[in-house]
Amino acid sequence: MTDITPPPMPGFPPPQPPKKSRSNAVIIGSAAAVIAAIVATGVFVAQSGDDKDDTGSSASETADSAPLNEDTVTAEEEPEPTPEDTGPDVFGLSDTVSYEHDVDVSLSKFTRGTSSEYASPENTPYVKFTVKVVNSSSSTVDTTGLTVSCSYGEEGQTSESIFDEGLDGSPTTKLLAGRSISTPWACELPKGETVLQVEVSPDYESEAAIFTGSVK
Repeated sequence: MTDITPPPMPGFPPPQPPKKSRSNAVIIGSAAAVIAAIVATGVFVAQSGDDKDDTGSSASETADSAPLNEDTVTAEEEPEPTPEDTGPDVFGLSDTVSYEHDVDVSLSKFTRGTSSEYASPENTPYVKFTVKVVNSSSSTVDTTGLTVSCSYGEEGQTSESIFDEGLDGSPTTKLLAGRSISTPWACELPKGETVLQVEVSPDYESEAAIFTGSVK
């Protein structure tokens, strides 16, 4: 019997596994790196925000919990000191008082005496002196307005003016520029008193000059 078994088939090598594309691997690797970076950045940003919130919350809580200082006093501006009124100037009996309008007033020739029986007031001890007004200005001074008043003693007793022979009171004429006038005057002064105060105004508009001192 004839053997009809077919001859064996020629052998073929086993199939090779498919090769991976190098470009695809590079793309996949790059994509993975980008995703990882994004995830890391998001985590960092979220963490930073949380830290910021925690810090702000802490600062706010600290400010709210700090106690208020109720003893704080607001500084106020102090008022400027008001200049003290020192009163009028006082001069000695032998001083000369100069006014701003170039008029000078002085006293001199103090002597004691007693008024006559015809005087006003009569038979009264007095002190007599001369009132001199010098007009160094360029205008006329109305010396008809000259006034003289006196007081005596430590307690300032009022002293009457003496009108007697040669004691006629204020001038009856005005004082021209560059001239002077001397007027005799007398004020009551008891024999036991030595302290005398004399106030003189050379005209109607000037303030009184105050003289004071002791009379022998």
